[in-house]
Amino acid sequence: MRKYELVLVLNSSLSADQRKTLVETVKGWLKGVKVNKEEDWGQKALAYPIKKEKIGFYIVLSLEAETMPSDMEKRVLNLDNVLRHLLVRTK
Repeated sequence: MRKYELVLVLNSSLSADQRKTLVETVKGWLKGVKVNKEEDWGQKALAYPIKKEKIGFYIVLSLEAETMPSDMEKRVLNLDNVLRHLLVRTK
C-alpha cells in the first residue's frame, strides 16, 4: 500500500459545519482509500492572497491506497471553497 497526504486550504469564511461537510464530500470521492488520520491545523495567514482571501483553513488527510482515483484532483479543483490543495505520495 502506498501512503499519501492531501492538504486542503479552505475558505476561512466557512462555518465549522460547512467545513465538515466539504471534507466528508472529499472523503466520499476516495473509494478504496483508507483515511488513516485527519488533522485540523486551523486558520493560518496565507503568504499571498488567493481568490482575494488572506486567511485559509488547513485540513490534512493521511491516506493509504494502491492508487488514487484518477478524477479526484479534478473534482477538488471544481470546489469553490477550496483555495488550494496538494496531494503528495509519502514514504
